[in-house]
Order: sequence, then structure tokens, then C-alpha cells
Amino acid sequence: MTNPSSIPVLDLGGLLLVSIQGELPDDAAVALQEDVTNAVASTGSRGLIIDISALEMVDSFLARVLAEVAASSRLLAARTVLVGMRPAVAITLVELGLTLPGLDTARTVTEAAAGFGVSIARTGGREEWGA
Repeated sequence: MTNPSSIPVLDLGGLLLVSIQGELPDDAAVALQEDVTNAVASTGSRGLIIDISALEMVDSFLARVLAEVAASSRLLAARTVLVGMRPAVAITLVELGLTLPGLDTARTVTEAAAGFGVSIARTGGREEWGA
């Protein structure tokens, strides 16, 4: 087993949220994969949202890890949605022939949550979740 990743996996009451805020070395990506899979299993979450809006690039290894996270989550009855993909990242993935099977996409976390029937409303400068 690898060391736990430094990226938090937030449980939002039926949905898990992972926000990757910077480039991930390969060992951190593997640790994140284990952390996320364990979180899906332990929470019984029905959905996983992975936010990559802070990433300037996604290499082939990280793309494979993301696809494996989606496959593991799907086996545990959770759907995975990738959000915040930059146009340059999408172009690079297509050029590399990487399709990210098993991953749905959305533009924002709000859109992804809506796909699970959860609304996010801004009240008083804060985000609030509702079912």
C-alpha cells in the first residue's frame, strides 16, 4: 500500500469531491487512486466528482489513473464525473489517443452535482448543497 495522498477526498453526503490543485507526481497519483477507491467503498457514495480545473496538463499516466479510478468506482456502484478540463488538456488527450473510458464530463462542479440531482446554491457568499 502506498502512502495516503495529500489530496483530500471530501464526502458531501452521497457524493465525493476531489479537487486536484497542482501537478501530481506518479506516486501521488497512485496514492490518490487508492484513497478515492477506499473512500467510495467506505462511504457507499453514488458519485465521484474530480475537479481538474487547476491542471495545465494531463499526461498519459494521470489519464490512465483517472480512467482506472472511474472503473474502480463503477465496480463499486458509483459514477465518476470529471470537471474543469481546459481546452488544451482536451486537445492533448485527443492527440494522444486517450479517451478516458468510464468518465463522464461536465464543465463545473455545479453542473456535475446537478447530474446527481444535487443543487449547489450560493447564499451569503458560500456554496450550499441540497438534494
